[in-house]
Amino acid sequence: MGLKYLALGDSYTIGEGVADGDRWPQLWAAALARIGNDVEPPRIIARTGWTTDELSAAMDASEPLGEWDLVSLLIGVNDQYRGRGAEDFAARYAPLLRRAIALAGDRAAHVLALSIPDWGVTPFAKAAGRDRAAVAAQIDAFNAVARAECARQGVAFLDITGLTREAGMDPAMLADDGLHPSAAMYRAWVEKLFDELA
Repeated sequence: MGLKYLALGDSYTIGEGVADGDRWPQLWAAALARIGNDVEPPRIIARTGWTTDELSAAMDASEPLGEWDLVSLLIGVNDQYRGRGAEDFAARYAPLLRRAIALAGDRAAHVLALSIPDWGVTPFAKAAGRDRAAVAAQIDAFNAVARAECARQGVAFLDITGLTREAGMDPAMLADDGLHPSAAMYRAWVEKLFDELA
């Protein structure tokens, strides 16, 4: 049997707007397989629009989840989008990260957390009249919370926010909705993952 991989998150994990095989968890599993790791297709618990508490509730509903060789966590953009503050996010994120570690057999080194992409640079945000600087500041605050919590709990933290800001309005890096990442952007995430953490 191959390595069991559980991916937790929201629209960025479910791959809103891309084919199933172009979701970043699938791309990561495929990349691991290419370098000699036997990885089973990832199980994904994620849905577009989910906040931290909605992900937690979905995990509750999915119990028993068992034990996994790899667990990834990417959550928080919808907390920010709905106007929640960084302190509220911190109170919800820390238990989710602890839970991810428990699902990885209490092996923090088997958990990967990703930063929140900056959706404020997208055509969707521009069309909605969103303040790009304000969105960026809020996302930076949320990511600072996540990074610090990962450091406390010994979890690897991959910062992909810069990649999303560099892509900005580039249609090649965006799904057709002008908001979510394209397959090309997800591939860039996985390349960065291997460059920095492999």
